[in-house]
Amino acid sequence: MMAEHHADILWLRNGQDFLNQRYSRKHLLRFDGGIEVAGSSSPHIVPLPMSEAAAIDPEEAFVASLSSCHMLWFLSIAAQQRFCVDRYADAAVGEMGVNAEGKTAMLRVTLRPEVVFSGAHQPSPAQIAQMHHAAHEACFIANSVKTEVCCQPVMHMGQALS
Repeated sequence: MMAEHHADILWLRNGQDFLNQRYSRKHLLRFDGGIEVAGSSSPHIVPLPMSEAAAIDPEEAFVASLSSCHMLWFLSIAAQQRFCVDRYADAAVGEMGVNAEGKTAMLRVTLRPEVVFSGAHQPSPAQIAQMHHAAHEACFIANSVKTEVCCQPVMHMGQALS
């Protein structure tokens, strides 16, 4: 194994009416570097006010993860090829739907990177396409979309966690 990456997720009921589904889906995402981000279900899935529109939802995080990984690889490849990137912006979109197994899933993520280069050494359209292809092939997250997801619950039956 190369490395482990950790994320801690915390949700608290805070006295809400859980059994009648009247509870907030807002939660906390905490990453090993120390940053904390508000998370929630998507308002497309769970209506407001039970979702928090300003928080990141798992679907957005998935799209952002793919886009970010592709960008990081693209920047590395461009630098190796001596092309100076001044700006990289991506308006990535994930499309949810029903897959062949009849399950709701992210069916497609479309990256729309717009890259601005500077300097005398400018890449051709073919070189840009090749760098994006190489970035896609190298992207850990794109290569992981087919990955196995394991669940190993830690049981605390009838106890309050501190």
